[in-house]
Amino acid sequence: MTVHFIGAGPGAPDLLTLRGRDLIAACPVCLYAGSLVPEAVLGHCPEGAEVVNTAPMDLDAIVARMAEAHEAGQDVARLHSGDLSVWSAMGEQVRRLQALGIPYTVTPGVPSFSAAAAALGQELTLPGLGQSVVLTRTQGRASAMPAGETLENFGRTGATLALHLSVGNLPKVVAELVPHYGADCPVAVVYRASWPDERVIRTTLVRLEADIDAGISRTALILVGPALAAEGFAESRLYAADYDRRYRPQTAESPRSEWRHGDD
Repeated sequence: MTVHFIGAGPGAPDLLTLRGRDLIAACPVCLYAGSLVPEAVLGHCPEGAEVVNTAPMDLDAIVARMAEAHEAGQDVARLHSGDLSVWSAMGEQVRRLQALGIPYTVTPGVPSFSAAAAALGQELTLPGLGQSVVLTRTQGRASAMPAGETLENFGRTGATLALHLSVGNLPKVVAELVPHYGADCPVAVVYRASWPDERVIRTTLVRLEADIDAGISRTALILVGPALAAEGFAESRLYAADYDRRYRPQTAESPRSEWRHGDD
């Protein structure tokens, strides 16, 4: 039997991959991170499934429950919020399963920064303003930040920053980013993206601390960068009428034009 790690997305129960939804529906045991995965997602579990909230459990207890299900011949759906590739604590669980010889799979999910961008209704990379997105966080209790991964270092790039787990460190965010982005750099805070109580706050770096509601203390993503202004940017060349590309060649000598013409 198999443990299926599934990215449960940012919150909305319909923001799951089809594969993730089908795996949840097929597993008699579901372990979910109850502090972040909403109960609405559990509506995909089959009738009679054993559903366990792992928020109060430690790593040993979680892996022990997986091993118990494995011995009983039961597949396990292990749900984590967002996508499993960042800050999911999947790595330490996988290491334990490998040591126990328990098979597992990984199904990606919609990451929170994508849901936040969707809530803003805009692209995070705009020509001339930003062509990179940096996913990072500030120092917290759970994990130390490596020496080179500082806001100052990332700020020097001028890229769009997606700051996770950082709404409780606003003074640090402002102090370390203003020298690189400027006081008037646009900022967006998206609270509980895709949840029914989603909130969006648009502000600037210098106004960030003043404009954040005191009730927003977690489950919020901070986006920083000039691309958030969504104005003053050039159009990309991708769809320009005179842009020579594989599927829209401009001349008979264009790359792949012979194939394209023969296909018409």
